[in-house]
Amino acid sequence: MTPIYIIKENHPRLLLFFAGWACDETPFRQYRPQGMDYVVCYDYRTLDINTDFAARYEEIHVVGWSMGVWAASHVGHLLGDNVRTAVALGGTPFPIDERRGIPPAIYQGTLDGLCDASLHKFLRRMCADSAAFRAFLGVTPRRPLEELREELASIARQCASLPAPRWRWTEAVVGTDDRIIPPANQLEAWRETGVPVRTVACAHYDEPMFHHYLQDQWTND
Repeated sequence: MTPIYIIKENHPRLLLFFAGWACDETPFRQYRPQGMDYVVCYDYRTLDINTDFAARYEEIHVVGWSMGVWAASHVGHLLGDNVRTAVALGGTPFPIDERRGIPPAIYQGTLDGLCDASLHKFLRRMCADSAAFRAFLGVTPRRPLEELREELASIARQCASLPAPRWRWTEAVVGTDDRIIPPANQLEAWRETGVPVRTVACAHYDEPMFHHYLQDQWTND
């Protein structure tokens, strides 16, 4: 796992964002949470992460998106006792699961058929419409395709071998128009874990949603 500082100004609070599969920090550099340092994590070929940086903060606020919800679920306990909020956007702690995540056959099909064209189609399905997709292409990550294939395969192996995570989220947000992780499966995952859920009318990748959780809500905090 790779953590990248976007804002490092020695604020007492940290916003720690776990991005999704195939991401780097590029789509999320634009957000400027007020009065906070800001770190983006990505690349889940391994969940190894040095969390020493977390000890310097009085408050940590975690946001996970898509596959980042799974990753944060497994490493959140390493952040210590200063985590104040943890919001899951469009993901679950069980990312490859018939009832609580992406159905295994669909996940395996994505891995087996991954190529430039299928990745393009996947990214288009993340977005609500053509205009949102064009906007995303302006900030799309630039990681090698083979690296993304390795990440998918490694996530599958880790899901099969790791115990169920016990780290608790404070809130989950489910987009009713999500075409990547079925909304009904997300709702079932959070029902089983007892995490409060908010449903919103948005796609899997929704820039206004990120703008709210990574910037706007901290403006007057």
